[in-house]
Amino acid sequence: MQSAADFLTFVRASPSPFHAVAEARARLDAAGFVRLSERAAASFAVARGGLYYFTRNHSSIVAFAVGGKYAPGNGFSVVGAHTDSPCLKLKPVSSSESVGYAKVGVELYGGGLWHTWFDRDLGVAGRVILNKAAAAATEGGQGATAAAPLQHRLVRIDEPILRIPSLAIHLDRTANEGFKFNSETQLAPILGSAEKALNVESSSAKARHAPLLVRKVAEKLGVDAGEVGDFELCLFDTQPPAIGGVADEYIFSARLDNLMSSYCAITALIDSVSGASSSLAADPNVRVVALFDNEEVGSTTAHGANSNLLESALKRLAFAELKDGPAVAESPRKLSRSSIATSLSSLSSEWVDVSRPPSVSQSATTSPSLPANEIAATTRTLSLATFEQALTRSLLISADMAHAVHPNYAEKHESNHRPAINKGIVIKQNAQQRYATTAVTMGILREIARRHNVPLQE
Repeated sequence: MQSAADFLTFVRASPSPFHAVAEARARLDAAGFVRLSERAAASFAVARGGLYYFTRNHSSIVAFAVGGKYAPGNGFSVVGAHTDSPCLKLKPVSSSESVGYAKVGVELYGGGLWHTWFDRDLGVAGRVILNKAAAAATEGGQGATAAAPLQHRLVRIDEPILRIPSLAIHLDRTANEGFKFNSETQLAPILGSAEKALNVESSSAKARHAPLLVRKVAEKLGVDAGEVGDFELCLFDTQPPAIGGVADEYIFSARLDNLMSSYCAITALIDSVSGASSSLAADPNVRVVALFDNEEVGSTTAHGANSNLLESALKRLAFAELKDGPAVAESPRKLSRSSIATSLSSLSSEWVDVSRPPSVSQSATTSPSLPANEIAATTRTLSLATFEQALTRSLLISADMAHAVHPNYAEKHESNHRPAINKGIVIKQNAQQRYATTAVTMGILREIARRHNVPLQE
């Protein structure tokens, strides 16, 4: 129950991918992880036993713990998940008006069950780009200067400022026969009366978005409305998540896909390196958690799973300048996230056939008789070979949610594949290779589950 309550705290704090990453960062910071920057150097300077993370676009994050016995060429134990969920997002020009009402133009993000957004108390959350210099210029001051850069801020308006009302049954007697709607014109949230909007002063952002909304965002951030340049905002249901069912056995929440896996991955990494329960000192691998954005729309962005985000991170680790970190006490063997991580490291090396690339002698890479360009080329070849070797010794688990059998629609599931809530982790397989599960990876997971009495479903 404690873990469930902690998850509710996590999901409440994460109404957008930006907030989910901020919450993950806060938890990693509290656990002693050190923030790195992708811009800082071509490779990471890390220590054995060290804890690190970096972000991209403020909506994706990669966190890792370097094993105490890690050496270049050793593997990576990776869990991947995603921070985004289906939602309604504000259009670039969202200001709209109809028959005396101020509305907000939205577009569909991902594959949502959109009829469930009707008649909900909706707030907005996301990131805002502040431009103080532009605001000063508008007021007759100087233009943009180096002293006044663009500023990234998170905003969350946890108030029912928007609503998408259903049409009264008296005006559509067929509504209960099949609820259909036009997502462009009838899924438009109402912000307030147009008369109220006319009394609000306009600005550049307000020209694209409802002045009432821009003013509300500015008030929440404690800035002048003229400083609000651009923003990426999504709508969310202000009803908080809850533990439910007559026996308190269920979690009722939005964004379970995939904040649940994101929470579990970050929590597992932190727990596996914390205090006396840590086995990091004996781990030959690097433990990695990668939380990507934009899974719901194909993962093809610069910060999605189909980008170079994870590959770049792993390459930097393979090429990393290693230092010896502080000693970490090894834990006794028991059912814990730490021991499961150790099992993952050992089994992925033990079960998978590793093809070692040809070795390059130390003298060949450092001989002063070689020209500098040949030394650099040889070193680069060695580094790439080390990275490729590390991949053959690695295992990645793609963690997402599965659909439990629905008691009112049981026929939608095949009789032999009906996952149940609270009956164990679901392993997904697909003959069309929609999932990456193979007999080898399935065998590894089954053995880990057997050792730690973790139930599995398929």
